[in-house]
Parts: sequence; structure tokens; C-alpha cells
Amino acid sequence: MANKAYQKVYTRLEAITKATVSLHAAGVSNDELATVEGRLAQVVKTKGDLVTLQVFAGTEGIPTNAEVSFHGEPPTLKVSEQLSGRFFNAYGHPIDGGPEVEGEERQVGGPSVNPYKRRQPSELIPTGIAGIDLNNTLVSGQKIPFFADPDQPYNRVMADVALRADVDKIILGGMGLSNDDYLFFRHAFESAGALDKIVSFVNTTEEPPVERLLIPDMALAAAEYFAVDKNEKVLVLLTDMTLYADALSIVSNRMDQIPSKDSMPGSLYSDLAKIYEKAVQLPDGGSITIIAVTTLNDGDITHAIPDNTGYITEGQLFLRADSDTGKVIVDPFRSLSRLKQLVQGKKTREDHSQVMNAGVRLYADAQNAKTKLENGFDLSDYDLRCLDYAKDYAVELLSIDVNIKIDQMLDTAWKLFAKHFKPEETGIKQSLIDKYWKS
Repeated sequence: MANKAYQKVYTRLEAITKATVSLHAAGVSNDELATVEGRLAQVVKTKGDLVTLQVFAGTEGIPTNAEVSFHGEPPTLKVSEQLSGRFFNAYGHPIDGGPEVEGEERQVGGPSVNPYKRRQPSELIPTGIAGIDLNNTLVSGQKIPFFADPDQPYNRVMADVALRADVDKIILGGMGLSNDDYLFFRHAFESAGALDKIVSFVNTTEEPPVERLLIPDMALAAAEYFAVDKNEKVLVLLTDMTLYADALSIVSNRMDQIPSKDSMPGSLYSDLAKIYEKAVQLPDGGSITIIAVTTLNDGDITHAIPDNTGYITEGQLFLRADSDTGKVIVDPFRSLSRLKQLVQGKKTREDHSQVMNAGVRLYADAQNAKTKLENGFDLSDYDLRCLDYAKDYAVELLSIDVNIKIDQMLDTAWKLFAKHFKPEETGIKQSLIDKYWKS
């Protein structure tokens, strides 16, 4: 950090909005931190020597002769093994009552890994959730969001994924968490005895929304330390990216920028891509995998936030309540992992792809039977068996409650096939039926 004794202090503001102040200052760079009347701020725009600062705590009560001093550097995070098991705020300061971390100071929000140093993802990340592992298998170095309505238990799913995933480190970036959600994550990690592999950065609803913009950068700076420096498999969980985008919108509106689709800033795509593109498989074995929650407004995936997210990420996991069973499931029709073929049958059992395809096709047949029933048509024996199968499939495999290994998922699917269908009705290769059919 620049020596405060030599910092120039400015005392004349040119303009004040609800979130920003502007002043003339020389030698200032984008993203640099500053203090405005004792409040932390960050440079968001420079035009000649006119500098605009975003004040994280808001500008209320700041006078035109406020004292402004620049720190000479963007936000930083001290990284070391001491990060493990700790909870921090958006500035990287502890909120768990523990000591400050000692370590090397790293700039946050830097560029993503050089494409030349990337490797094609090829390592399986099992989560124990069959709707993911069986149908939408995750691969290390992948970036994928959960799309969910606000009433879905997505934070519980994120905690389950964190505790079940076979990785070295988990970094949680919580944006706009309620106090209950924060305490839920903390209790879940502590009671599972998994704190030593988890690092959490949290912004709660009681704190300024603009602070949320720092959370992904802090989380990913920690992730890069463990993945690049320590060659570890790191899983980054970000929740909720919709609240992150809302904070972007707040800042751009207060800066009088012309909004784009759905009141979002025109820079939304690049703002989201800057985060998601940090996902990487490194040649030495380290990796950063990103799973993020994007809450939907009444299931609307055409909104600018999920729409842009879908272009950047490699698929999506769609949570919905199953009306027939009351379970929350990973929807097999609207979910997609674009990288699953890199590990299915290669890092998993030979029957994986065939079982997955048969399971989803038979579930689709059940949906067709349901439509026939709703429209008053007679159902065939096959239709009735499909409807019974769909209930078992939702409860035993699609539900987020399921926590089993991939081989058990495959065995369960074979059991359901044998219970409801003849071998030839599954469409699975005869050689696999001969080997795995549970008669």
C-alpha cells in the first residue's frame, strides 16, 4: 500500500450522486481504492483527469469539500493456508472473531489464466446428487449455474454440493445472504467437520449492496492461490449472481448510464464473463470449477441475467418442484452439462451414457402419458408403467435429497428399469443388458 505520509489529499468534489463522487485527480488508475471522508471507495471511471469513485457505503452526508485520498492500488487479499476454515467480509477482513490472515498480498480481479496454459477438463467432480452426477456430470474446470426460483432451497443444495464434492478446497462467495443463510452455511460447515477445506466470503443483506461486487473477486483470488500455487482442485460456489447483477445495476443507474435490457447495464455480459472465465483446468493438476446460483423471476430464463449467463457458461442445472412427488429435483429436460461426455464412460462405468439416455427418455414418455391423461385420452399399459416409473425415478434419482455414489445411481436406474419395463423397451445395447439387467 502507498505510504500514507506521501499521499495527496484532495478536498474538492465536482459531483455527487447516490453512489458515486467525481473529482479531478492525477495519476489514478481504474479499480484503485480510495478513502472518501473515511469511507472506502473504488475508481469506476476515468476521463482525462476526472475520476469517478464508487463509495461502497453510499454518499449520504458527504460534503463537496470531503477529504479524498487514493491508496495507489486496487483491492487486495492476503493469501496463505491460514484462509482455510475462515469467514471474511467483502474486503477480506475476518467476520468469525478470528485473527487477521498473514500472507502474501495479492491483487483481486486480475485477468483470467492465459488460454495457452489451459487444459481440456477431464476430471470428474462427483456431488452425490444423482440429478447432477448421472444426467449432468460435472467436470473440473467447468463453469455452470443453478437456475432456481427464489423459493427453491438452492443454498441448501450449494451446501450439500460443498460437503459432498471430492475436491481439495471449497470457496463460498455469498452475495446478499440473509443472516439466516449465513448462519446456515456456517453451521452446516462446522457441524460436518469440513471447515478446514472451506473458505467463505460473505456479504449479508444488512451490508451495502455495492459491496457484493467485491465478493466474486475475493473468492476467485483465494481460489487462484490454492489452484495455481498449491495445485489443488478448487470448487467455487457463488450465490446469488442475480443479486450481484442487481448491485451492478444500482451502480450504473446512479452513474446515469443508459440501462440495457431489463434495466441491466450494457456491460453485464463482460461483467459476468470476467467472473466465469476464471474457471480453468491447469496442466499441473490444479483446477477452478465454478458453480453459481442465478435466481429467476417466476421461472423467466429470458431475463438478461440468465440469458447472458447461458452464453458464457457450459450448461445449467435447473431446480424445480416435482408436482407428483413433492420433491425438489434437478430437471432432466432443462438441465445440461456441455462437458459431461468428457468423463461419462471414461472416468465412470461403461453403461453410464446408455443408462442416462434411457432414464431420461422413459421419463419423457411419462410426461407424454401425463399430457394424454390431462386431455382425456385413454392410457396404454406402457403409459401407466411410465407414470409409475416417473415417480420412482424422481424420488430415487432426480431428487436433491439423494446422496449416493455414481455406481449406486447406475445400479438404481437398472433396478427401476427392471421393475417397470421389459429389456427391449429401454433401448439399451444388448451387451449392457446382458451384463447389468437386474432381473
